Amino acid sequence: MAAISAKDVSALRKQTGAGMMDCKKALNESNGDYDGALDWLRKKGQKVVAKRAGKDATEGVVVALTSDSGDKGILMSVSCETDFAAKNEMFLAAVKEVGDLALAEMPANADELLALKIGEETVAEKLNGITAVTGEKIEVSNYFVVAGENISSYIHAGSKIGVVLSYKDGGKKEEAVKFFRSVAMHIAAMNPSIMTPEEFDADFVAKETEALQAQIKAENELNEAENLGKPMKNVPQYASKRQLTAEVMAAAEEAIKAELKAEGKPEKIWDKIVPGKLERFVADNTLLDQERCLLSQFFALDDTKTVAQAIAGFAEGAELIEFKRVAVG
Repeated sequence: MAAISAKDVSALRKQTGAGMMDCKKALNESNGDYDGALDWLRKKGQKVVAKRAGKDATEGVVVALTSDSGDKGILMSVSCETDFAAKNEMFLAAVKEVGDLALAEMPANADELLALKIGEETVAEKLNGITAVTGEKIEVSNYFVVAGENISSYIHAGSKIGVVLSYKDGGKKEEAVKFFRSVAMHIAAMNPSIMTPEEFDADFVAKETEALQAQIKAENELNEAENLGKPMKNVPQYASKRQLTAEVMAAAEEAIKAELKAEGKPEKIWDKIVPGKLERFVADNTLLDQERCLLSQFFALDDTKTVAQAIAGFAEGAELIEFKRVAVG
């Protein structure tokens, strides 16, 4: 029997992510032959695939790729159970293969992707083979295709977060590449779930408004009870621009004017004060939008503007059409 060194065992473990004892046994059983050891691990792990099916695969990596033509992109996450497995060579090599295949073939959904062939086996069989070796559930947990005039992609945090978006460049093609990459960076950092408040369901907004009001009241009560000295937060009447109807805004303006009158401010200067106070009213009553809606969020690279204002200021006709964001771990 060939002598099995610790270096051989470590190399096999690094590539496959399999346990140390399994790697040692695989090399012993294959008389030190590396490819034979890989085959032994696969055969040993065939039962593992079924056993791991119900497990949670919350670690992994995200892939964001854009076609050479710049009008198509794919965003995909391949998940596993531990961060250790997400870093092994076999897993990463397979993810790259699957990502390149997805970009080349542009399957419409994850099921179509899993059915594509890599050599003699399907993508699904390829990933099951890695499960058999590593003992961990491996799956394509997210898969999106984005198409349009221009596509931008961004990967962040060690391939844990990815963004792909489609945009119109407003006639500034070269500058738009850099600008919309910064928008993708914002999306990665701020995690919006939708583009505009109009996409919210009315019942969802009502429930979130109640929850937000209760949260701020509780924070104020804690501040007061424990004498923390923090300024009290205004409890908003609303949480989304969806709720700020013309009637609501008219009532807010009348309330502001009544406040200015009570303060003794001359009516001739109200027109200089009211717009700013209305802006503050909107900001205080759209906290849900600022959390969840991309175009309503303050731009990470210039927090004096919303993302919508930043895009409008970049170029006339510039527009964000669609975005997808995926994260693992």
